Amino acid sequence: MVWRIKDFKLEVVRPEDIGKFFRGDSYVVLNAKKNGNVVVYDIHFWIGRESTSDEYGTAAYKTVELDTFLDDEAVQHREVDGFESDLFKSYFDRFETLAGGYASGFNHVKPNEYIPRLLVFHSIDRKSMELLEVPFSRRSLDSTDVFVLDMGGEAYQWNGRGSNKEEKFKASQFLQQLEDERNGRCKTEVIDEDDVEGNKKFNSLLPDVEVKEKVKKEIGKKAIYRVSDEHGKMEISLVCENALPKSCLTSDDVFLIDSGSSLFVYIGPGCSRREKLDALSHAHEYLQKTNHPFVPVTVVSNNRQSKELDKVLE
Repeated sequence: MVWRIKDFKLEVVRPEDIGKFFRGDSYVVLNAKKNGNVVVYDIHFWIGRESTSDEYGTAAYKTVELDTFLDDEAVQHREVDGFESDLFKSYFDRFETLAGGYASGFNHVKPNEYIPRLLVFHSIDRKSMELLEVPFSRRSLDSTDVFVLDMGGEAYQWNGRGSNKEEKFKASQFLQQLEDERNGRCKTEVIDEDDVEGNKKFNSLLPDVEVKEKVKKEIGKKAIYRVSDEHGKMEISLVCENALPKSCLTSDDVFLIDSGSSLFVYIGPGCSRREKLDALSHAHEYLQKTNHPFVPVTVVSNNRQSKELDKVLE
């Protein structure tokens, strides 16, 4: 189940649009799966890089609210545009991030009023594909990937010489989908990087302009911090660093477990309701002071299972 934030409320995303995320918006995603006789819930809120702080706050609040509705049985996750966890992306056959959103009024495709876009395909695994909108420039092209230049009434697949067959196949499926969605009013063409004539045509449609350097995914230092309010004031203190021993976790406190590429918030069974509600806020405040503020965040209570947390603990 996927919801999009609109006017401080959750709006259900249509089935045909599941997997598409507009960078000007924020979303809440609920995944439920059976583990034996038990249903396991994961709730993710996704923050588009151009979404507002109000949307961010609403998505975080709705995530906690949904967890409460599920009797506090869900694992909560924060996902930031461009830094999503593998778990989050694995839910979708094709994970797609697009420019626009509710505020810009651009959230549906109509060929006769279409804004040209350049998309790149990345394989997540053998089943899933990531589709990202990149700056509209020749300088965004990379020989190791497959790109789609979508002009609305026509679309071109550009195969880099080092791209793999899965990406080429998925891109061709995407072109077919564009034709179907636009009732045959979208002509498509496949161009290989070494096709001289094809590249002349392709490059003539793309401007040769500078593109901003990508934000690097920094890797931080491993550390565990304790969050406690035993003295009447919330304090964060270092427990250990350069290692993540499970033995450091106790039942009466909240812990921030920083693996360097992701952050886990562990809530012991003896923690207060207030400590549970504030867990995501503490994680956000902590990450803002690090060199990796956008990494995925996972909130885990003592009575819940998290394979991702089990992997990082020693």
